Amino acid sequence: MDYQEYLESIKTLNLWARHYYVLDDPIATDEEYDKLYHQIKDFESSSNFPALAYSQTQRVGYKILESFSKASHIQRMWSLDDVFTFQELTDWIQRVSRGENLTFSVDPKFDGVSLNLLYENGLLIKAITRGNGEIGEEVTQNAKTIKSIPLSIPYKQKIEIRGECVIAKEDFEKINEERFQKGENLFANPRNAAAGSLRQLDYKITAKRKLQFIPWGVGYCEIEEESFFALMQKVRSFGFIASPFSTLCEDIKAIEKSYQLLIKERDSYPIALDGMVVRIDAIALQEQLGFTIKSPRFACAYKFPAIEKKTRILGVELQVGRTGVVTPVAILEPVEIEGARVSRATLHNFDEIKRKDIWINDYVLLIRSGDVIPKIIKSLPNLRDGTQKQCEIPTNCPICGSELLIEEKLIKCQNLSCKARVKNSIIHFVSKKSLNIDGLGEKIVELLFERGKIACLEDIFCLSAKDFEGLEGFKEKKIHNLLNAIEKSKGVELWRLINALGIEHIGEGASKKLANTFGLDFYTKDLQDFLLLDGFGEEMANSLLEFCRVNKERLLKLFEILNPSYENAIKEDSKLSGKVFVITGTLSQRREHYQELLESLGAKVSSSVSKKTDFLLCGEDAGSKLTKAQEFGVRILSEKEFEELLKD
Repeated sequence: MDYQEYLESIKTLNLWARHYYVLDDPIATDEEYDKLYHQIKDFESSSNFPALAYSQTQRVGYKILESFSKASHIQRMWSLDDVFTFQELTDWIQRVSRGENLTFSVDPKFDGVSLNLLYENGLLIKAITRGNGEIGEEVTQNAKTIKSIPLSIPYKQKIEIRGECVIAKEDFEKINEERFQKGENLFANPRNAAAGSLRQLDYKITAKRKLQFIPWGVGYCEIEEESFFALMQKVRSFGFIASPFSTLCEDIKAIEKSYQLLIKERDSYPIALDGMVVRIDAIALQEQLGFTIKSPRFACAYKFPAIEKKTRILGVELQVGRTGVVTPVAILEPVEIEGARVSRATLHNFDEIKRKDIWINDYVLLIRSGDVIPKIIKSLPNLRDGTQKQCEIPTNCPICGSELLIEEKLIKCQNLSCKARVKNSIIHFVSKKSLNIDGLGEKIVELLFERGKIACLEDIFCLSAKDFEGLEGFKEKKIHNLLNAIEKSKGVELWRLINALGIEHIGEGASKKLANTFGLDFYTKDLQDFLLLDGFGEEMANSLLEFCRVNKERLLKLFEILNPSYENAIKEDSKLSGKVFVITGTLSQRREHYQELLESLGAKVSSSVSKKTDFLLCGEDAGSKLTKAQEFGVRILSEKEFEELLKD
């Protein structure tokens, strides 16, 4: 075989592989495939030419990893808001359509693990798990063993292709059968099997698991298309598995028809489905609607009805959270739902208990709402046998005994010194998405709290080796590592500290926005400053304002202890400081890039045009915001003019 024959052989083998693994339409026998594969492999090992990156031989051959490294997505991977009923879908469509007639792109929602593929110059460069949406684990060498992921595509520009890694039900059963024979723990469901298979440090295990990759979207992408459906058709033509049941729907009736078809196919379809993804098809309108802090406004997941199981309520336990809210939790006769053993379920509040007529010792119907959260949907009064007891509304805190505040649905312990409130605040403060203090987990916090070693957040930073003397399981090395981890938390990113404070309605995304916009001065801002932040509503802003007012001294103390770091705090001397911008249309970079840049210069970015708007940064295919800006006489900037403004 010479080099030209080698190139032709790779082309032929890749074609055979695509027909077998992607199109499910073999055009060569296994014997022919294996013979050509080994001819290519022999040439690569004996010639002076390096093996081409898109050769099928490059799917395997890497060393076993010691751990996965972290990698960033170019554009964030968002999660979707869920709707569970036709009425919820109707409400969502009314919100996003604003009375206009829209076309929707609908796709089946596969029950697997999300993966982001980065291609440059037509070659697969990286494969990254979703992670927290911004940073995930790089699993490139494992992804290359998945035969339905092309090593090369005909599109040469940089592109992020997103999809779901899944395992067929039949292959899942075989994996569990093999694990049973070996005495290994069984996977609960195909989704868990897919996630566990993708994150193997030994690529050979991943290669055996018959993972499939089905694309459902893009991140960074320079392909110019008006329709999301057309864009995905083009992406799938690059050599990916076509998504079955994908279609365009002109109205809600067509969406519901497609949804009911999927429900009928759910059990017989070879890959696990858990719903349908509904998106506004017009990409320009997607850009205009943008995102909330957590999810896109232009798409939702229309989930399948959850599987119901019958069980009995053995008792009700009262939990006191860090904000003092008392939540009743049902203790259940254990029951298995889709591989998960469920023995507890939230009852939310006593109004909910009354509305659903739930008594202790009742039989109830239980679902895992969204296949994740256990939820009691109704009681079964016809099965009562006289042993049932009503759930009494508590008048005193089950932890500290103080009188509870009872306001309609809300039952709350007002005692700021209540042990449950303080302890749960500390647990949240050191948790993974807060200060992330390695080794200081929930059990250790509980132990230190019960032994009186810590009584408030600030006490964590006063711990010494003496405080651990006599505590079971704490040897010199463990104590040293824990104290080191506490010390290393000093200089923590400011957003983590804000998130750690547990301010009601302020989560990870809002914390990052506050830190990047205002820096350490966030606690000095007023209601209007907060309301100008994209994604902030009045409830969030008022909650934040009240927290900062009440806890100002404590915040300053924590700033002094931790000296938190931040990157994009406001520059008060900037000429753009205080100016209000609105961003619209399709720009060369993601919208968040411009927003973070403007906020770092002290500008405020709003989601809507008003008389107070100073500038409209306008990309291609701008819509109603451009018209409104022209009406108000707002200065309109092209991307080039915006860059000139920044230089000035």
